Amino acid sequence: MADYAPHTAEDISSMLDLLGHDQLDDLFAHIPAHLRIARPLDLPPGRSEDETLADSARLAAANRTDLVCFAGGGAYDHYVPAVVDAVLQRGELLTSYTPYQPEVSQGILQILFEFQTMVCELTGLPVANASLYDGASAVAEAAAMACAATRRSRLLVSDGVDAPTRTVLGTYAHPLRRPLDPLAVVADGRTVVRDIPGDVAAVVVAQPNCFGIVEDLRAHAEAAHAAGALLIVKLEPTAVGLLATPGSLGADIVVGDGQPLGQGLNFGGPTVGFLACAAGYERRLPGRVVGRTVDVDGRRGYVMTLRTREQDIRRERATSNICTNQTLSAVAATVYMAWLGPQGLRELALGCLRRARAAAEQLTALDGVDLAFGGPFLKEFALRLRDVDPAAIIDGLCDEGYLVGPLVDDPRGAGGPLVMVAASERRTSADIAGLAGALQRQLKDQR
Repeated sequence: MADYAPHTAEDISSMLDLLGHDQLDDLFAHIPAHLRIARPLDLPPGRSEDETLADSARLAAANRTDLVCFAGGGAYDHYVPAVVDAVLQRGELLTSYTPYQPEVSQGILQILFEFQTMVCELTGLPVANASLYDGASAVAEAAAMACAATRRSRLLVSDGVDAPTRTVLGTYAHPLRRPLDPLAVVADGRTVVRDIPGDVAAVVVAQPNCFGIVEDLRAHAEAAHAAGALLIVKLEPTAVGLLATPGSLGADIVVGDGQPLGQGLNFGGPTVGFLACAAGYERRLPGRVVGRTVDVDGRRGYVMTLRTREQDIRRERATSNICTNQTLSAVAATVYMAWLGPQGLRELALGCLRRARAAAEQLTALDGVDLAFGGPFLKEFALRLRDVDPAAIIDGLCDEGYLVGPLVDDPRGAGGPLVMVAASERRTSADIAGLAGALQRQLKDQR
C-alpha cells in the first residue's frame, strides 16, 4: 500500500486505530468473500519515468501516421482547422472545468451555451445539455431517460446501431433489468419498421446506421409513438448537412458523438457526446444545462440553469450518474461548428458524399467486390469481399499505406464479415484510385 499512496506506515496505523481495525483488509470485510480476489493483483513492477518515456517513444514509432485513412466505424478523418486549437489555448477556455462560480467563468459558460444552441440546431430539438462523455454513453443515458419518462423498461435496438454502442447500452441496462431486443436490418441495409409492443420504452436507431445507410426516421417515429414509446436516434452530426434533422422527423431524443466536429482522430480520443430532447423531458436530462440571463443591472450573463443536485448528494434518486461534461472537447466542437456554419456543413456533407460515391464505384468495379447493401449512403459504405479473407485484405492494404475498416458482422447472417470504407472531404481522386489499385493487387495475391 505504501508504494502507491503518500501515507506512511505510521499514518495507516493511526487511522486503523481510530477506526478500531487491525489491518487494511478489515475495511473490506463487509464485501462478500466470493466477490473479493483471494490473491495478489498480477501487476508488473513499477517503472521509472525514463523507462516509461522510452516505452512511449517506441509505441509512437510503431504507430504509422502515413496511412491514407479510409477507415470508418464512428471515427472519421475530417480536416480540423487551425482556429480550433488557437481558441482552445485561450486561458478562459482551456483551464475551466466546472463553472461553479459564474462570475469568474463567463467565458466557458458562454461557449457551453453556444454548444447547446448548435446541438439544438443540428438535431432539430429545443433543449440540449452541456455535453456527455461520448456517443455510446449518451445512448445509454437517453435510454435511461426514456425508461423513466414512459415507466417502461424494454428497449428495441436496431442491428444498425454499432456494436460498441450496443455493448455499452447492455452494460447500463443489465443491472437495471432492462431487456434489449433487436430490430433486424433488411436487404437494403435499413432497419425494419414493425409494430411496437406496448411495454417498449424506446426504439433506438442510428442515422446513418453503422453500415452507412440512411434510415427512414419518420417511419420509426410513427411506429414508436403509436405504441406510446419514444424514438432515440444516434446521429452522425455531419449528416445533417444533407439530411433532415431527426427532430423534424419525429425523434424524441437525439444523441451522438462529436468526434467529426473538430476533434481529429487523436489515436482514439478523447471525444465528446451530445444529447438533445423534445420539450417536456428537460428535467430528465443527465448532466447540466447552461442558460443565459441578465443581472440586476440588466447586463447579459451566463449561469448553470439546470443541474440535478441529487447526482452529487442523494444518488439513489439521481436521474443519472453523470454530473460533469467534456468541456474542452465541447469547446473544440463549438469552434468548429462556428467556423463551418450551415453552408459549410452542407458543403462538407456533399463533399463526403461525392468522394464516397466515387470510391464505391471504383472499388465495386473490381471482380469479387460488392456493395453489401442497396440502400442510400452518405460517406461510408460496407463491402462484401468474395472468396478471400477480409482481415488479411485489410492487413495487406495497411502494408500498402491504406487504412480501411473496421470489419463488421453482417446482421443478416449472409457470409463472412463486411469491410467498412469511409471517404471524408480530405480524400482526393488520387487517394481513391490508389486504394482501388491496392485492393486489386491484394485480391489477386489472395486468389
